[in-house]
Amino acid sequence: MDIELRLETPADYAETEKVVREAFWNVYAPGCTEHYLVHVMRSSENFVRELAFVAVADSKIVGCVMFVKGTIAGDDGVVREVLTLGPIAVLPAYQKKGVGRRLIDHARKEAIRQGYAAIVLCGDPLYYSRVGFEPAENFGIRTADNKYFVALQICPLQEKRPESYAGRYSDDAVYNISQEAAFEFDQQFPPKDRLENTSTQKRLLEIIEMQRPFDGAKR
Repeated sequence: MDIELRLETPADYAETEKVVREAFWNVYAPGCTEHYLVHVMRSSENFVRELAFVAVADSKIVGCVMFVKGTIAGDDGVVREVLTLGPIAVLPAYQKKGVGRRLIDHARKEAIRQGYAAIVLCGDPLYYSRVGFEPAENFGIRTADNKYFVALQICPLQEKRPESYAGRYSDDAVYNISQEAAFEFDQQFPPKDRLENTSTQKRLLEIIEMQRPFDGAKR
């Protein structure tokens, strides 16, 4: 399958949001909010426009990946800027065909070129471990409330020494979206059934439980 990877343009915004909605619908919750997140995150001062890529196939956008700047408050007292990956989305009909991997690989190479230190995300390690991400705990990285979390993963870009990253990771406030605003935003799209208790929703609940407090010991 021929895929073109390019930067998103303002002319793509509506189509990209539709792709994200289709990709996430009923995956982590009944319906989804990720398309609204994409809509508002472009206005964040920490949105990295230079890393907002879309995948084009069959004359349409079939996938996208976006990044926002986050921070790690280091145990050494230094606050380090990192990239937060998410959302990444691929139309259901184009999933499991390598589109997501190509988007991540392309964005990672460009992030290295631009000098970013690392990419951090929260996601299912069963997938992201296959595309270059490692458990954040291996690097001493915890959540903002100082917990080790299996979903928290990192892809170092410039420096591999674990002690270079140890600390508390915080993503941007843009990720804390209003559920009410997201629901209202969704009303402009064609109606879709909202399903509960899907296998992916159950998997998310399992992952959320995989947290434990930081005990101060070095990993």
